[in-house]
Formats: sequence, structure tokens, C-alpha cells
Amino acid sequence: MRFKLTLEYDGGPFQGWQRLADAPSVQGALEDAVEKLSGGRSEVVGAGRTDSGVHARGQVAHVDIDKPFEAWKLAEALNAHLRPAPIAVLTVEEAAPDFHARFDATRRAYLYRIINRRAPLTLEHGHAWRIGTLLDAAAMHAAARRLIGQHDFTTFRDSHCQARSPIKTLDRCDVSREGDEIQVHCEARSFLHRQVRSMVGTLVEVGLGKVSIAEFGAVLDAADRTRCGPVAPPDGLYLIRVDYDPATGIKFKVSV
Repeated sequence: MRFKLTLEYDGGPFQGWQRLADAPSVQGALEDAVEKLSGGRSEVVGAGRTDSGVHARGQVAHVDIDKPFEAWKLAEALNAHLRPAPIAVLTVEEAAPDFHARFDATRRAYLYRIINRRAPLTLEHGHAWRIGTLLDAAAMHAAARRLIGQHDFTTFRDSHCQARSPIKTLDRCDVSREGDEIQVHCEARSFLHRQVRSMVGTLVEVGLGKVSIAEFGAVLDAADRTRCGPVAPPDGLYLIRVDYDPATGIKFKVSV
């Protein structure tokens, strides 16, 4: 049976999503949990390969399990075997045999959180980027609008990115402030490696007054990685949602 899993996790203790032989990973922890409950090793395929330290509120994965399970029982069993790792299975859905968490995804939504205050972080430590200098969120938002649409995102592409093309279409890029917190929301079908963190780092340069809105547009158009600002740390990045077309064949859903 193929199952779709919706996951939440704290990326701090892990060296990213992808399984590694000598370091903890989210994929590895999930595959260990599956093996404990089913007796067999199965690959857990994620919709996005989040980097080391990046969090998720709505990561999606699929896994094939030989033994029959009711969806809600599988969720309970996985959560029991995952403890004490900071990973939670939020929902389990029985999926069509050809459902693929990565290739069937139609949109991925990311949130980047900045805490804009002088005082150090306590409760939010490891879960947001603290910037002590006041940021102009309105200017950041105006610059972010320049990113929407189809562009060559080479400027915001990591040098180790394995994507075939730097051309991507960004459906949403908004910056908003509520009190001390600034949020950057980005949505697209797919992203380049470290694209969101690279864009956020340069948007912060706009917020600090180091780069004008017009200059930010020129940075994007340059398609030159050397024009990118400092890459934002992973602490503030969250994969919050992955969307699918209903035609992918999900049969039913059980929440826990």
C-alpha cells in the first residue's frame, strides 16, 4: 500500500531531509520508524529536500508498506516509533499506487521568519533569524514584488544547485510585519537550491537601506551569483505547504 504522509519537524538536530550514512536526517529517522513497525526497509520520498536546519510545518512524503494498515493506525504507530526525534506525522492518507510526493506536487509554499529586535532570542532561538537593526518591511515588500513571475534566478541560485535550468516561476513573494516579526512568504511549483534563503538575504539588504528597490531589480536581472547578498541562515525557513491536483488519486484522509 502507498501512503501519503504530512509531516512537521524541527530541522535543528538534522543534517537536512536526505538520508546520510554518517549523520542524522529526517528521511533516515522516518525510514527507521517504518522498518520498526513493518519489519521491512522502505524509502520515504519527500516533496522537498530541506537543507540542514530548515524546518517544516507541512512537508509531504510517500512510502510503500507491504503490511496492510489503516491510515490512522499507521500515523499513531509512526509517531510512537519516531519519539523522541522532533518529527510528527500530522496526517496519513492512503494514496493511489502512482502517487509521487515530489513529482506530483503543483506548488510548494515557504515561510521565512525574521525577529526584528535588539534583545536576543530565547523561545525562538533556532527557529527565526534575529536582526537587531530596524528593517523597512515596506521597502522589502516592494522589492519582493519584482521577483514574481518567470525569471532567470541565477543570482539566487546556490553554486551546488543541480537543477537543469535557473528559470523558475515565482507565484508569490510577500513581506509583512506584525510587531517584531517580519514574515516572507514564497510560493512556486519548485525552487532552486537555497533560492528562498538567497532572496531573503538580499531583501534584508533592502530593508537595511544598503540596496535600493531599483538596485534589487538590477541584482535579479544580472543573473550573476556574485551579486547576491548574504544568504539567510536556515533557522527561519519553514516548508509550510505542498499542493497537489485532486486527480493524483488520493483516496481518503484521516487526521490525528
